[in-house]
Amino acid sequence: MRRLRPDIGLNLRMTFAIVLLAALYLLFVAVLLRAGIGFLGIVVIAGGLLLVQYYFSDQLILATMGARILRPGEEPELQDMVGRLAQLADIPQSKVAIVRTDMPNAFATGRNPHHAVVAVTTGLLQRLTGPEVEAVLAHEITHVHNRDMALMTMASFFATVASYIVQMAFWFMPFGGGDRDEERNVLLVYLVSFVVWIISFFLIRAFSRYREYAADRGSAILTGQPSQLMSALVKLHNASRIPRRDLRHADTLQALFIMPAVGKGSLYELFQTHPTLEHRLEHLRRLEQEINR
Repeated sequence: MRRLRPDIGLNLRMTFAIVLLAALYLLFVAVLLRAGIGFLGIVVIAGGLLLVQYYFSDQLILATMGARILRPGEEPELQDMVGRLAQLADIPQSKVAIVRTDMPNAFATGRNPHHAVVAVTTGLLQRLTGPEVEAVLAHEITHVHNRDMALMTMASFFATVASYIVQMAFWFMPFGGGDRDEERNVLLVYLVSFVVWIISFFLIRAFSRYREYAADRGSAILTGQPSQLMSALVKLHNASRIPRRDLRHADTLQALFIMPAVGKGSLYELFQTHPTLEHRLEHLRRLEQEINR
């Protein structure tokens, strides 16, 4: 990729989030091992779900969104744009998909750059100018380059295990009549799992927000025009506030979108997978100043 000076602050925040997640997960594993309550079986089940998600999530996501992968020769300008950006980012050309919905948005999926798909909606293509579309695609190509799909999947593995334990607690938690030590161990595992689930919820969302900043930065580097992404984000934000169902029902896919498909009822940034528009614009303004020096 074209280079800007490293964003030390952003890199430190991402590293800090990963270190906290690792420490949290190590504590979680230690408690499970000490309790000796079906840890191996839980990990096998969660690991199987992780592998399915890792290898087949792109197909499931595309099917859920109703995305259709373009054939060679279809939308040549769009495919050429993605190919040119992939070349600048030094990754294989991603497949391109179209989602026929009026809600303007874009996302990337795939476990690595060799199995990546960049999807855009018809609503986005209708509302944005050519340079703005290119800036959005550059953001998604950066996600592919940074292997963000795989990173987020790995980061959420033990959170998935904790969630599974919490949800299944009533199936295996003894309620009286059993060995007291066993009951205490099960209760301890349940409480620790619940705490891990809650804390990892916030840490993973913080990490996701940092990845969005990194992808915005990548777009600025690839296009050399942060202002185009700024303009696109403002348009997408304004369009997302229009009462419309479309993509908004796919809450579990919000982290994929360049702009979450939510309106005025959005929760605070702490609960979100994306930074606020104001913070993203401020970040891009700083990048623009750096580029123009």
